Amino acid sequence: MLALSHDGKRGYTANVGPGTVSVLDLVGRKTVTVIPVSGKVQRISVSTDDKLVFTADQTKPQLAVIDTATERVKTWVALPGLGYGTAPTQDGRWLLVAIPSTNQVAVVDLGSMHVERRIEVARMPQEILIRPDGRVAYVSCAAGKVAAIDLEKWNVQKLIAAGNYADGLAWAK
Repeated sequence: MLALSHDGKRGYTANVGPGTVSVLDLVGRKTVTVIPVSGKVQRISVSTDDKLVFTADQTKPQLAVIDTATERVKTWVALPGLGYGTAPTQDGRWLLVAIPSTNQVAVVDLGSMHVERRIEVARMPQEILIRPDGRVAYVSCAAGKVAAIDLEKWNVQKLIAAGNYADGLAWAK
């Protein structure tokens, strides 16, 4: 439940049980502040321009959008179910949000802060990782699949077998 700013100077943690987000000064090795969000939160990501942080409220179907300049919740985005993992597209226009209860990925327009489309994936999507070239998003699903979503056509290209309870994703070089 940790996301880093692109320059590596700030860290943001989703503190699940307390429902807060901690802002960390990674250079100074200290906690800057703790932001109250909800009764419970889950997962966290940072926008491509480092201006926003996203975490999913686990008490209501909504996404908290935190302004990194003010270190406060700026707005809420209504979701079709409780959200989980999130990932911004490289162009900074969209945020993909896993919605386990509907077996979908919601696509949020970061300009309007509204869900613009939903993409059906395998059962219980968990985490989202966008390929470095920005063309494909990979969505781990607890049903033992990883859905590969074409980000130009907004559809699932293929399902990749991954074993039961597929969850965290990361790139390795």
